[in-house]
This record gives sequence, C-alpha cells and structure tokens, in this order.
Amino acid sequence: MNLILISADELNPNHSIQLTDRRFKHIRKVHRAEVGDALKVGVINGELGTGEILHIDEQRVTLHVTLNSPPPPPLPVTLILALPRPQMLKRTLQNIAAMGVKELHLLQTRRVEKSYWQTPLLIEETVHEQLLLGLEQGRDTVLPRLYFHKRFRPFVEDELAQLTEDQHKLVAHPGDFPHCPANVNEPTTLAIGPEGGFVDFEIEKLQAVGFKPIQMGARILRVETAVPALLYRLFGHLA
Repeated sequence: MNLILISADELNPNHSIQLTDRRFKHIRKVHRAEVGDALKVGVINGELGTGEILHIDEQRVTLHVTLNSPPPPPLPVTLILALPRPQMLKRTLQNIAAMGVKELHLLQTRRVEKSYWQTPLLIEETVHEQLLLGLEQGRDTVLPRLYFHKRFRPFVEDELAQLTEDQHKLVAHPGDFPHCPANVNEPTTLAIGPEGGFVDFEIEKLQAVGFKPIQMGARILRVETAVPALLYRLFGHLA
C-alpha cells in the first residue's frame, strides 16, 4: 500500500479522519508508524497529499489530512480486453489501475467461456476493491471506468468505430505482424484477446473498423503479463 486512499465523505470538517479497517492495520503493522509521521494520502477521484498521524493505538489511527497536488496524468489509452479467466481477473484489474488506464472494456470473444461472466469477482463491490488496490499501488486516485460487452459482434459493428474515432487503433495478436510500437503519444485504443488469441473472424471485424494487428514476439503470454508488457512498451515513457 503506497497510498492511503480515503473517500471525501470520510473526512471531518477539520480535515481529520479516523481509520480502523485494513488501512489502519497496514499503517500500524507494515509502516509501523508513530505520532507525527506523515503518510501519503489521496481522496478517491480527488487530490493527493499527506496525512499526519495525530493519534494511534491498538484499535485506530487518527490523521490530519492536507491535500495539495493533483493525481498523476492518465495514460492516453482505452483498453479493450477479452474477459480473462476469473483467477487472472483480480490481478489484471489491479494492474490496469496501477498503470494509469482509465477506461476498460471487458469483452466476450469466441474463446472466452461464457461461465466467466458468472464469477463473483465481477460483482461491483469486488471490482471496486481490486481497482482501489491498484490505485494504492500506483499512487493514483482516479478510478478507471469499466464497461461490459457480452456480445462481440454488436459491440464491434455498432459501437467501436465511434468509440475509437480519431484514435490510433491496435490489436495485439500472435502472428507475422509488425512489432508493437514504442513510446506512443497519441490517444490509442488497444485490444487484447484471450490467451488463445482472437479467432480469424474477430481479427477481420477489428481490422474492418481500423485496428492494426501487432505482436510482441514468439512467446505466448498470459493476460496478466501481456497487459502490463504492452502498456509499458507503448506508454512507458509517460509512466
């Protein structure tokens, strides 16, 4: 936890806050913080600053919060991702939040098991929790926006062209394609398929709305590895 995230309604009028939950436990057991110490604090979807410890005991910690800086700039990317397997979804959500992605579209594709949509990990509260963990890691406050598309073809044919208008459009796919570009500055939409890749029909549909296939080499990566690897190659200079 590199950042103590709080919600605006937790702050008292005198800019103090009392914590008793996992944030308190982390402050006490990991930071081993004492009265007078200053910790990095951020308000969800708001500013960053510091929290000075006014009191700490075995049950709670009281901080005085000073907010004085904006959150880091977002990556100029919209991420379209085939819904990962449930065991990979949590880590993927954390990764995209930590790296500064602010718009994520989770998509049904041919090789995505429809049962994945029934996972309790897609419950709003659980998704929110994983995104907060990512923001804490990346010292960011702005939550990504998530969209769910359970039908591939209507999304691509009816929505995607407008969604990606005036953007650089890339689809990661194994094969004899150009290597992923590096140090991209323009707004980009990046589509990443399941571990088995998109099927030919899906690649053709994406190409029809302007997506250019790219590849990262001969190795087939897991989604939780491919996402940060592609984002870092494209936007590492902005991180």
